[in-house]
Amino acid sequence: MTGAARTSAPPLQGRRAPAAIEVRGARVHNLDHVDVSVPLGELVAIAGVSGSGKSSLALGVLYAEGSRRYLEALSTYTRRRLTQAPPAAVDSVDHVPAALALHQRPAVPGVRSTFGTSTELLNSLRLVYSRLGSHLCPNGHRVPPSMDVALERPLVCPACGVLFDGPGAESFAFNSAGACPRCAGTGVVRDVDEDALVPDPSKTIEEGAVESWKIMGSTPNPQVVAEFGVRTDVPFRDLTPAERETVLHGPRERRHIMVPSRNGRVFSLNWTYRNARVAVEEALAGAKSEKGLQRIRRFLTQQVCPECGGSRLSRKARSTLVDGRTLAQASAMTLDDVVAWLPGVAASAGPDMRAMAGAIVSQMRGTARRLQDLGLGYLALDRASATLSTGERQRVQLARAVRTRTTGVLYVLDEPSIGLHPSNIDGLLGVIRDLLADGNSVVLVDHDVQLLREADWLIEIGPGSGAAGGRVVAEGPVARIADPGACPGSRIGAFLGGRAAVARPAPAGAASSSTRTAAALRAVSPEDPAIRMSTGPLHTVRALDVWIPRGRLTAVSGVSGSGKTTMVLECLVPAVRAAVAGGRSPAHVRSVDAPGIRRVNLIDASPIGQNVRSTVATYSGVMDDLRRAYAGVPEARAAGWGAGDFSYNTGSLRCPTCGGTGQISLDVQFLPDVDIVCPDCAGSRYGPEADRVRRGGRTLPEVLALTVDRALDQGAAEGLPAVESRLRTLAGLGLGYLTLGEDTPALSGGEAQRLKLASEMTRDQGDTLFVFDEPTVGLHPLDVEVLLGVLQRLLDNGATVVAIEHDLDVLANADWVIDLGPGGGEAGGRIVATGTPREIAAEPASVTGRYLAEVMGSGAGGAPPSPRRPTRSGPAGR
Repeated sequence: MTGAARTSAPPLQGRRAPAAIEVRGARVHNLDHVDVSVPLGELVAIAGVSGSGKSSLALGVLYAEGSRRYLEALSTYTRRRLTQAPPAAVDSVDHVPAALALHQRPAVPGVRSTFGTSTELLNSLRLVYSRLGSHLCPNGHRVPPSMDVALERPLVCPACGVLFDGPGAESFAFNSAGACPRCAGTGVVRDVDEDALVPDPSKTIEEGAVESWKIMGSTPNPQVVAEFGVRTDVPFRDLTPAERETVLHGPRERRHIMVPSRNGRVFSLNWTYRNARVAVEEALAGAKSEKGLQRIRRFLTQQVCPECGGSRLSRKARSTLVDGRTLAQASAMTLDDVVAWLPGVAASAGPDMRAMAGAIVSQMRGTARRLQDLGLGYLALDRASATLSTGERQRVQLARAVRTRTTGVLYVLDEPSIGLHPSNIDGLLGVIRDLLADGNSVVLVDHDVQLLREADWLIEIGPGSGAAGGRVVAEGPVARIADPGACPGSRIGAFLGGRAAVARPAPAGAASSSTRTAAALRAVSPEDPAIRMSTGPLHTVRALDVWIPRGRLTAVSGVSGSGKTTMVLECLVPAVRAAVAGGRSPAHVRSVDAPGIRRVNLIDASPIGQNVRSTVATYSGVMDDLRRAYAGVPEARAAGWGAGDFSYNTGSLRCPTCGGTGQISLDVQFLPDVDIVCPDCAGSRYGPEADRVRRGGRTLPEVLALTVDRALDQGAAEGLPAVESRLRTLAGLGLGYLTLGEDTPALSGGEAQRLKLASEMTRDQGDTLFVFDEPTVGLHPLDVEVLLGVLQRLLDNGATVVAIEHDLDVLANADWVIDLGPGGGEAGGRIVATGTPREIAAEPASVTGRYLAEVMGSGAGGAPPSPRRPTRSGPAGR
């Protein structure tokens, strides 16, 4: 390089680092050519009503481009084995760092994952036991700790003189060498519950009496068992003992059967018979995940492994002692207790081992501190990860991200306040500030006003949902957004500034325009019909006596880990379901009395459907009526097309290129497959022949492209009263912005919950218990008002509603509150207070009550934001 060339570039010290990510022309989902600057090195919050396009900007643009561009720097061989997003629909994104995302709904871990393994704390604890433990020699004598294990030298037993190799950390792993042989490291043993195989003996085998034969891969068994001479057309209870024995325990023998297909043809099949018990055993052997186990759990009895006591560890792994404790005992401790115990372990190590002990313990305590800051200190290390709440799993991810001590990374957090009590928000903010202090940038999508007020910069997307959103309504420091003069178009500003609040009941006799005033005027009485439940201890929850008034909204509150999920989802729901079905309650439920309840409906935020073939139209039942309506059009009858032909899943009119999915996957050899909109149908899912049939001037693909509101406004359901009724129900649930052809797996948690209610809104619910798990997930304060209206409609129809909830506006609108605590884990698990919201707010022992008192005592949304940081005029400090 010449000297002239060298001097042509400005000196490094004269360059200024970019101050913001510059997004231009973003068109992901409903974003309407959005131009926005996202400050770097700061906490940026993105707010907006449900469906406004917040996640599209945060995840669909910022994270997608940040992660994709980072992966492009890797080799094609490596990229082929990683999940990559295609380029976002955007004109340009400049200065975007490498990005990591913490999603709203982390995947449910497998059956072998525990809190200790998912946080990697157990790895460190295994190292403590390997290097600092007192091991047993092959002859059963205890050998004191020494440096020989770390130096990979044989240990010498002082009692018998035998030489043996000390165990490595892997020898204490229940997923490999340290696994209990009886339970294979799962901590539980499962057996088939034969009473569950044929729950209704009044049915015949042809009518489906054998429930386990409904498992995938077992459906031919009813035909095969007939070849053994078993009668399949009489009630199961009327079969002879020999016939019942064949059904339950018959031999694995092959038989020849004729099986009809859907098109009416019959084909021959040689099938190996699997009796009712074997069908479950094979499914159990093949279940590799919690989801797989869930499908067959009703056929199983489960108990703690008698060999390892649930510790998952082999006898040898349990023989080593550190400070008098086995690894099983240490793993059963809560994180808080482990942290308190570790310093003594390091201090008691011998002089030659103290430096090593201190290094191991220091590293472990550093990891634990982040988790404690996030309010997870109450969790035991051996707690199964699948039993953690969504919010707890997300916070484990966040702590892992902080522990890596990255710099220059963009962290995108999707609803990090999920599952957090107001008292836990400070810990979350502390961890976020640690990320920023290390030189990273944080973008979070959230609705919690307490959290939004702490942002350095806020971007509001809206003003409405779907086609009515997708634009930047306001951006700037929180104080500017909260100022109606500076940002008159902001819909969150009034809540940030304390000028607005979700409507809540007034005291009895007072005038109010509240969502639930009429219900609030009717006091809850101990004489009211109620569900009563008594439980024994479970996890960290003590024995409880629970009273839930029927026909009312009961909110279950408490800090994270106080026992809400255990009480409601592991006790109340299965116990009432068992009472309704005449079955057995869980062992930890001593009694349950639910007079008048005949149905239990759990409404959670789990995704609807497994793939893009599930849409709003199919799930709501609208699609069936539309297909029949279009099949009745003269052009369809003339062509011989029936309702089945208009199915985009199996019909003859579906797009032959994409098979009715609306998208195709491109194989680009050494690069990851790329999913794109189908070029032939443009995502409509239908072939060109479907355009020949019009009803009211529209084809069926055109109707599916309409939002619920537009379908109603433009008469797409004219003459179809059932369709119109369903669409009005969806609109009343606040889902009018969804398109009929929208994929249901892509809906947010709050949208999924409300869509699940669509079929329930018009029927009498006097015999139904509805249980909601965090129904405000993903909901803007204005959407919370819609949710409360939905809950009131259920109550008006006679329903009993129970909601696990942290949102103070929902708690303030409840008829009855059950507050658990006072802390999390061992410090919780008790009912601290029960009563109306105002009674809870006046209860000094209730942590929830202190926050509820602030909200209910304010005429608006609580105190306005306090100026904690200097304000700025723009993303780049302009």
